[in-house]
Formats: sequence, C-alpha cells, structure tokens
Amino acid sequence: MAECLDPMTESDLDWVAAQEADLHDFPWTRGNFADSLHAGYDARVLRIDGAAVGYAIMFRVLDEAHLLNISVMRALHNHGIGARMLRRFMDIAREQGASQMFLEVRPSNLPALALYRRLGFVAVGRRKRYYPAVDGGREDALLMRTAL
Repeated sequence: MAECLDPMTESDLDWVAAQEADLHDFPWTRGNFADSLHAGYDARVLRIDGAAVGYAIMFRVLDEAHLLNISVMRALHNHGIGARMLRRFMDIAREQGASQMFLEVRPSNLPALALYRRLGFVAVGRRKRYYPAVDGGREDALLMRTAL
C-alpha cells in the first residue's frame, strides 16, 4: 500500500469540496479551498495507491504552524489514516521551522479531540461562539497546541 501526501491542485478541488460537504454540517466551500491554494497555504491530498482519501490545509506564521482543516473520507474513518496524516503534517511543519502547531476543534467533536490529545495537543484557550451550530446557535472552539 503506497501512501503519498501530494500538493493539492486545482484539479483536486471538486473532490475535496465533495468530501467536505459529505463530512461536515458547515463545510468549507470549493472557493475556500481555492483561496487557500492561492494564498500559498500548505494544502495537500493524501492518496493511497493513487486514490485520494484525505486532505489537509496548514499555514505557518514565524515559528507557528496552524492546521486549518484535516479530513479523511467517511468510508475510511477509524483506520488510523487521520493520525498518520496529522503526524506527517507535524513533521512537515517542523521541517519548515515551526516549533509549535495550533488548531481549533469543536468541543462536541469527540473523535477529533481524542486524536489530537493522543498526538500531544492540549487545550490552551476557547474561542467563544466560533462555529455555527445545527440548532441555529453558535458553538465554542477549543484552541489546541502542541510543541513540535
């Protein structure tokens, strides 16, 4: 089984946007992903045996890496793919000179919280009413950080 974390290109955007819409109640749009590419963010697609299975977006500011989005297609959840992809992004950030990585996560996203904690992330803050919620309200975000 060959895994490659390839740079995301314009030709990936339809697939990425479709996966995002399948995975999230409030998905990023195709335009959000295109904007990330044009801004020069580190956007990548994970391929296993040539087939796209996940994607992630990260940007760096000075010695900080910020993970904006990381997702694995629904059919492959709970197979360790997200953890492998996140570890690789942590390595990439370290190689690019980052000493720490930050991300935001919904407190209700228990699987993601468990993954992030397992990989050394700790909550360092809370962004009040950060995310839209399905009940029409807003949900806080936990700001998490790990040293690289």
